Amino acid sequence: MKRIESTQNALVKYWKKLATTRKERERSGEFIVEGFHLVEEALKNKEHVLQIIVREGIDLPMLWPIDDVAIVEVTATVAKEFAETETSQGVFAVCKQPVLENETMATWRKVLLIDAVQDPGNIGTMIRTADAAGLDAVILGKGCADLYNPKTLRAAQGSHFHIPVIRGDLTEWVDLLQAQGVPVFGTALDEDAVPYSDIQHSGAFAIVMGNEGSGIQPQLLAMTDQNMIIPLFGQAESLNVAVATGIVLYGFVK
Repeated sequence: MKRIESTQNALVKYWKKLATTRKERERSGEFIVEGFHLVEEALKNKEHVLQIIVREGIDLPMLWPIDDVAIVEVTATVAKEFAETETSQGVFAVCKQPVLENETMATWRKVLLIDAVQDPGNIGTMIRTADAAGLDAVILGKGCADLYNPKTLRAAQGSHFHIPVIRGDLTEWVDLLQAQGVPVFGTALDEDAVPYSDIQHSGAFAIVMGNEGSGIQPQLLAMTDQNMIIPLFGQAESLNVAVATGIVLYGFVK
């Protein structure tokens, strides 16, 4: 087992960049997860795990399949350099971002499209909800928080390793999904929107959820097959976008 004791080590500096900068994650095609649960979820797709980092004094679970995984032990001081939580559990995994084949994308029949949602906690919760609801994929459009932001990863609770999550041009995806016979539904506060519970579909669907403040871009709403609304019965003006996503998704998959 390799051991690193210096915060000036090149690997430590690289891990810190992975944890703190979107630019480095995009450049390298890698990301870092923190905590026993997320590392365990990552190991279920072990081909994506490049390294496990463990703080000195921390024991890794004996049943983890890590015989052929590179493990690096670090001091507590080194671990603080790239830990994102105040009370870190002291275990991390460096992972490769998955690359999906076009053939796989062509089979998607239940898809969540996210338009310019900027809060990483909301993005992570939406990914987790899509996973729980049995969707085939999540697509993040322009203006969304980074899907590998540490806050996104924590909020998703391992769902990044269960369901395909990609970045893409949502207008292109709406066209593609409709061409594949998948109807696309938007969420909007307008007079033509119908209650989400009234929507009829054959089992295939794509749902577009929009920015926390401004909603979905008008050009996307104009492309959908139908727009819908979640009725509000109290005095609140709107719902949190992640909460709204959960309501709509479970309304569709029930």
